[in-house]
Amino acid sequence: MNISEDLIRKLTLQAIEELGEGATSEKVKQVVSKSLEKLGEEETVFKSTNEDSGRVILTSFGLNHHGIVSGITTALSEAECDIQDISQKLMGEFYTMIMIIDITNSKKDIKQLQEDLNKIAEKLKVKVYLQHEDVFRYMHRI
Repeated sequence: MNISEDLIRKLTLQAIEELGEGATSEKVKQVVSKSLEKLGEEETVFKSTNEDSGRVILTSFGLNHHGIVSGITTALSEAECDIQDISQKLMGEFYTMIMIIDITNSKKDIKQLQEDLNKIAEKLKVKVYLQHEDVFRYMHRI
């Protein structure tokens, strides 16, 4: 049986709703894992669906120095990602950056992109995180 990213997202959102304010990433993982086990599939193939918006939220932070934005945006460009929005803030020696990125046209999925960005982040001595837009919305709701 093929399990799409859309199904995983739906299971994740259901888990967050069920857990309410007590939702932590670990608890959500446990609930989603149990839901997948209930499907009774030992081998799971993940595939992309056309229903996926393809938007991810990139957050990055660290000590400010030259080349951070350039390094991250170059990696995104090479992966054929579209930066739809970007916000950067400098606070003394610290910086934060948030981007909304469309990865629909990229040949890389979110996991591969995160791996590439982790390499860049290590070189730049910063932190870079990617989250699917839906997961980001539910994790940061009021």
